[in-house]
Amino acid sequence: MASTQRPSFHLAKGINGLDKIVLRESRRRSAEVYLYGGHVTSWKNHNGEELLFLSSKAIFKPPKPIRGGIPLCFPQFSNYGPVKSHGFARNRIWEVDASPPPLPSNSSSNAFVDLILRPTEHDLMMWPHHFEFRMRVALGCKGELTLTSRIRNTNCDGKPFSFTFAYHTYFSVSDIREVRVEGLETLDYLDKLRNRERFTEQGDAITFESEDSGIVLV
Repeated sequence: MASTQRPSFHLAKGINGLDKIVLRESRRRSAEVYLYGGHVTSWKNHNGEELLFLSSKAIFKPPKPIRGGIPLCFPQFSNYGPVKSHGFARNRIWEVDASPPPLPSNSSSNAFVDLILRPTEHDLMMWPHHFEFRMRVALGCKGELTLTSRIRNTNCDGKPFSFTFAYHTYFSVSDIREVRVEGLETLDYLDKLRNRERFTEQGDAITFESEDSGIVLV
C-alpha cells in the first residue's frame, strides 16, 4: 500500500548558512541532511551517539563536496565514465520535493523528507541526459536510517542512458578490528590496492586488520 503519511521535518540553517533538514524520531534519535548535495551529515542513535564520520576538514562551501557523512555518487561512481570523479549530484543544491510519487513504506515513522534533483544547463553540457533524481531520507521508529533513491529518465525522445550510483557512506568506528561486513560472498570486487584487479569475494564476512580499499560490483 502506498504511503499517505505527511513528513515531519525541520528546516534549519547549518554550517556557513547552508540549508539543512533535521529529522527527529525521539529526543536523541535524529538525522540531518543538507540540501547541498542531498548530503546526510549526521545520524544519532537513542543514546545520542553519532554513527557517521564527518571529517574535521570538511568544507561546507560550494562547489567543494562535503567530506564524510553519506555523499551521493551520481551519475558516475569514481572515475568510471566521462564526467568528474563521483559525478555532480553531491555538488548541487537539491530541493524539497513537495509532491513526490507514492512510495511503499513499512515504517510507522513520519520523520522523513523527500528531495529532488534535476540537471542544470551546465550538467547537460557534461552529461547530456535529462533526469529526475528523487530521494527519501527516513528515520524509523527504532532509529534506523533509510535512503531510497528513484531515478527517472525525462529525455524528450525517450533515449535510454546508463549511469553508476553509490551511497559513499562514512561510518564512525571506534575499533576497525571489531567490524564485520556480511552479505558480499560470491560478488566480484576491484581491489584498489592491486591496481583495481578483479577478484571474487569468497568469505561469508569481511574483517579488517590493515588498510583495505575495494569496489564491490553489484
